[in-house]
Amino acid sequence: MTLSPMTLGGLHRALAEGWRVAGATRGISVTYALIFTLAGLLIMGSLLALGWTPFIIAAAGAFMLVGPIILAGFFGIAGALEAAQRAGVASIVSGFVRASRALWALALVCALLFMIFITDAAILYAYMVGATPVWLDNLLPANANVLSFVRWAGVSGFVVALLLYAVAAFSVPLLCERRAGLVESVVLSVRIVFANFVPAIIWAFLLSASIIGSILVLPLLPLTLPWMAYASRALYRQVLPAA
Repeated sequence: MTLSPMTLGGLHRALAEGWRVAGATRGISVTYALIFTLAGLLIMGSLLALGWTPFIIAAAGAFMLVGPIILAGFFGIAGALEAAQRAGVASIVSGFVRASRALWALALVCALLFMIFITDAAILYAYMVGATPVWLDNLLPANANVLSFVRWAGVSGFVVALLLYAVAAFSVPLLCERRAGLVESVVLSVRIVFANFVPAIIWAFLLSASIIGSILVLPLLPLTLPWMAYASRALYRQVLPAA
């Protein structure tokens, strides 16, 4: 399989292509993204009601651990656009149906890492913040315990997210298009990330900053999630062009 280098110019082109595809499929892309937006609204609302306001930041970051698997639906939409077909709900379903069954094995790995991070974050929260409710109105004043929780949860999340990013960044698209098996996909993904470490880390930062920021400002998510999903697909096509 031919590997092309990842460049900063390539990142810019991927963002431009992702925006184009998101615009061309705006209706179904936003509809698909709304599923995860509503789930985020439910989770954030529950945390606010419980007085676990600082935990919202950890929950937003945790989305990056399960987010790669939803790419299959966006691949289905983009595939329909490329084939000059009408993109709809059937395209989303088709994206998951066409994906390799090994994608679900990778999904289990993502779910396991998600549970590990959430459990660690909950333990940190209980230890550093405690059972005293932290409401939105008293979150803004400087609070050493809250800041400590955010800092250490961020360190824990960064380690887990970096591991998953190296494993899933290119293996998920490969599995979505059935171009390789699970082991080969994971090995290729890790190889690409570490061979292009600087642009790969810049791309990881762009992904995490845009998605986590959009979750914290939830109405933005239906717009940014499709954009970054299609941009990830475009970057994958650059680095691993079809024969």
